[in-house]
Amino acid sequence: MNLPNEPQLAAPGVGLPFPELLIGRTLFALRRWTGSRESFTQRFIQERAALRRLLDTCSEKSLSQRILIKRPPGLEDSSRYWSVMMTLDHLRIVHHEFIRIIEALGNGVIPEGKVSTAAVKPDPAVSVAVIAAYEQSCDALLEAVAAVPNLRSQVCFAHPWFGPMDAYAWYALAGGHMGIHRVQIERILAGLAAQGARI
Repeated sequence: MNLPNEPQLAAPGVGLPFPELLIGRTLFALRRWTGSRESFTQRFIQERAALRRLLDTCSEKSLSQRILIKRPPGLEDSSRYWSVMMTLDHLRIVHHEFIRIIEALGNGVIPEGKVSTAAVKPDPAVSVAVIAAYEQSCDALLEAVAAVPNLRSQVCFAHPWFGPMDAYAWYALAGGHMGIHRVQIERILAGLAAQGARI
């Protein structure tokens, strides 16, 4: 729910415009077909490092400032008015979901529940402690994946945009997801700079 002084955005969980979703599905299928566990790990590590460099440029005040950005491809409209810390909180939440799903699928178990993009939105009041929690979630995801001998699981679990996916596909999603939110943080910081805020 939007407060009176907040921009009126689409409801959480609405998803992407259909043409963009079709393109996204095609690109994601190509990534899974041409990639490997090693390349997915490398992409995740690269995006994490790029995001870390962005964080190192930020003052604590700028981390908590929400700003409306132009929506990058792959981001729901409802996520356009976040702070850097909210973005990190979202990544933390999603990384733990990846862990839960990949570990279960790797053990031949279909996870309970249903994935919802509306259920992984961040807390607007999140504190600076989220930075350490986000970093821990990155480490935990890499460790969890390393412990799964075969990501080509016999069972699948559905993503709301991409349909049923095995553990390999869920891991393929992780680095690309980080990339979307790295662009989001770049746009947040650019917006703050345009407003004259001290980054």
